[in-house]
Amino acid sequence: MDDQAAERPATVLIYSDDRSTRDDIRYALGRRVAADLPEIAIVEAATYKAVLRALDAGGVDVAVFDGEAVPAGGMGLCRQVKDEVADCPPIVVLVARPQDAWLATWSHADAVSTHPVDPVALPGVVAGQLRTRLADTVA
Repeated sequence: MDDQAAERPATVLIYSDDRSTRDDIRYALGRRVAADLPEIAIVEAATYKAVLRALDAGGVDVAVFDGEAVPAGGMGLCRQVKDEVADCPPIVVLVARPQDAWLATWSHADAVSTHPVDPVALPGVVAGQLRTRLADTVA
């Protein structure tokens, strides 16, 4: 069996209370965010409790949080999990306004992308975080 067939998919956790936002993220990411990375498996969460369960279960390589989610916004949730989850995966936070990028920094987000979802930019942002995560797990 060749290496590519043997590699496990990378797991991407998507958090948003809005199904259409989760769909937009899933469609933008597709099956593979970059040719040099493994295929991805998507885990969706519509509530902060589902996010915590997914992170506690382990195996998440990258997370994408909707900064506009309610009642638990992605930025506040990002800060919480960065403070509480051991070996927390990189988190990309979607922000609606460029002026909100500083809030993503406050939240300890590893990267920021735009909301509504930019289907060209988001895969590149996620790919960068995934490369970092996979390099860290190999080292």
